[in-house]
Amino acid sequence: MREEEERRKKKKKQPSQHRMQNVGEQGHMALLGHSLAAYISVLDRERLRKLTTRILSDTTLWLCRLFRYENGSAYFHEDDRDGLVKVCRLVINARYEEYASEGYAVLSSKQPVIYQSASGRPGLGQHLCSQLGLPLSSLCTVPCNTIFGSQHQMDVALLDTLIKEDIEAGKLPLLLIVNAGTPGAGHTDKLARLKDVCDQYNMWLHVEGVNLATLALAQVTSAIMAATRSDSMTLTPGQWLGLPAVTAVTLYRHEDPALSLAAGLTCSQPVARLRALPLWLSLQYLGHNGIVQKIRHATALSQQLLQKLKAMTSIKTSVEDELSSPVVLFKFSQETSAASSGGSVEGYCAGDKEVLDAFNRWLGEQLLQLVPSSGVDVVELEDEGTCVRFSPLLTAAVLGTQQENIEELAEKLAQLLPVMCSTMCLRQDFREETHRHSPSLTYIQDLSWPGLGAVRYEPQTEGMDESRRKQELEKINTELLKKLQDLDTDIVFSTGPEFGTEEHCVFVGMVTEDVDVSELVDTVAALGRDIEESGRLLENMTEVVRKGILEAEQQLQLANEEKLMEEGMLRQLPLVGSVLNWFSPFQSSIKGRTFNLAAGSLDSTEVTYSTKAQTGRPSLQETPTSSSKKLPGQRLFRRSGAGSESFSETSSIGQAEEPTAGGGSTPSGSVHPPACPPAAEEDAHTTGDVAAEESQESSLQVHTPVEEEVTSGERQPEGQEAEPSGT
Repeated sequence: MREEEERRKKKKKQPSQHRMQNVGEQGHMALLGHSLAAYISVLDRERLRKLTTRILSDTTLWLCRLFRYENGSAYFHEDDRDGLVKVCRLVINARYEEYASEGYAVLSSKQPVIYQSASGRPGLGQHLCSQLGLPLSSLCTVPCNTIFGSQHQMDVALLDTLIKEDIEAGKLPLLLIVNAGTPGAGHTDKLARLKDVCDQYNMWLHVEGVNLATLALAQVTSAIMAATRSDSMTLTPGQWLGLPAVTAVTLYRHEDPALSLAAGLTCSQPVARLRALPLWLSLQYLGHNGIVQKIRHATALSQQLLQKLKAMTSIKTSVEDELSSPVVLFKFSQETSAASSGGSVEGYCAGDKEVLDAFNRWLGEQLLQLVPSSGVDVVELEDEGTCVRFSPLLTAAVLGTQQENIEELAEKLAQLLPVMCSTMCLRQDFREETHRHSPSLTYIQDLSWPGLGAVRYEPQTEGMDESRRKQELEKINTELLKKLQDLDTDIVFSTGPEFGTEEHCVFVGMVTEDVDVSELVDTVAALGRDIEESGRLLENMTEVVRKGILEAEQQLQLANEEKLMEEGMLRQLPLVGSVLNWFSPFQSSIKGRTFNLAAGSLDSTEVTYSTKAQTGRPSLQETPTSSSKKLPGQRLFRRSGAGSESFSETSSIGQAEEPTAGGGSTPSGSVHPPACPPAAEEDAHTTGDVAAEESQESSLQVHTPVEEEVTSGERQPEGQEAEPSGT
């Protein structure tokens, strides 16, 4: 008992231990820093002030040296947007000299304007206005390049024009927010030119983005190096280094400490300075080499994946700098897949962009599910549409991504691409085949579905009201989906997206190139008809049986009246009738009745008992068999000529087992030993078939009590002839 309890305890502890191992040693140091901060906060005030001042100054110095930001100050904050809010307050206090005494009234003379890029963080500008108490008219969004340069970079010429227009309108250009790695594509704005514009109009330049992490490397591109000239920048070392619950840092340059204190960038409370302790411990543990190694490892993973993607014809990549970009964007491209297969773009269905977005969304979800340690995610961009993003600076340190994971990611991607290409090429064929079966099948145009398409079976609903028609439509299509899911095929059938607008239809997922679309649609239509016919048969069964019973009662009543007329009144008397029947038996002419459920009619049982079998009617158990022959091991909806190699091994095994299975089986109903002559075996098969037919026919017959009474008198012992009456 103790061993079992210990084993259960170990099983319960395993998941938590596994999660703690993913944190890493540097993560343990960060968590330890939070505990030490709570412990240090109980020290006496003087010791606490000296200790927190030392921790804050050391951490600030290390970060400024590490990220090449000379003569800077640091503000540590939990929310990565809070540093920018404090910087805006600092700039407002610096540009409006009477702001400290008169408050927001001084802003009415010249309305401040904050400029941000259209590719910046969503909701950042609105957050600034709400925290600063500024109207949304103080926020100006600068569009990105449309002709020259990257479509994710801020248009510098247009920014200059907007600033001039605001100055002419009596407004005050206050601050410019730029990106060193946009949240979506990871592109960097032209920081050097933007810094010159800010110097020209006396504006504050703030930089943020994931590419700022590369400032710690030995070799830095000139585009990123220009960020060191900015007035402030926000860093997120917790994400880059895999440190849990570590604050973000805003580095800034300003000479007036009083204004920094008024803006909230510095704090006189020693306890507030302890927020830097977890980061201080983590930096001490990692050291300069450890920090640089983690950032270099993340950028190397991006380069490794980029080289793999270049060799794939159906993938289109979007990176800012192929030699040093830490963010890789890629997507399944319709043009490249059509060109590689020799097809044309016109062959695809309408709404290509929406369909490609759905396919790329499915691709990103599948890659994340197959290789969770890769950390890929799906992003929606205005120009490129839906793309898959790989940003190891944000995920590699936390997930522990290694080069083996990138190799696995490339392998899974190479396996998914042929399926996506074939599905895209067969979508139009599926649509045409569905229209060919109109009006029984209806093609559902759902551009957000990543698959072959959607179809709905339309039953015949003449004379039905709207509610009954919807109920019948839902019932048949639900049953159709269940039957399709039970088929032996690799194709996935589902009800579609969770929040989709289409209802009561069957969505067909991804397919391979060897799928026979015509056979697939024919099967859907045939199953739908079978379900509709069987449903109508069940609905009419109650009425048919009721009418059959009434008709049988009427016929039996007429037969009893005829019997009474033929036998006479004397035979109906209890004592006289028995004596008379003993001396002169009377042959009854009443015949039994059998009810045929398939035809819905009453038939006489005279033929049944005279021939012992109903050989003239087909059995209800017989079902039409498909004329198409499938090879052993071949799945449904597969063309026999294509993809035969995938099941050739299964086919050979099945053919080898056929003689063994045939020789070891004994025919049902046979009473002969296995070594009997062929003629005897054939006779045994015939006997078994007749017995099976008799059992099937007897299961379909509904006998009445009168039939049993009459026929029991007619039966003779086996092997004896019936004696003639009157002898």
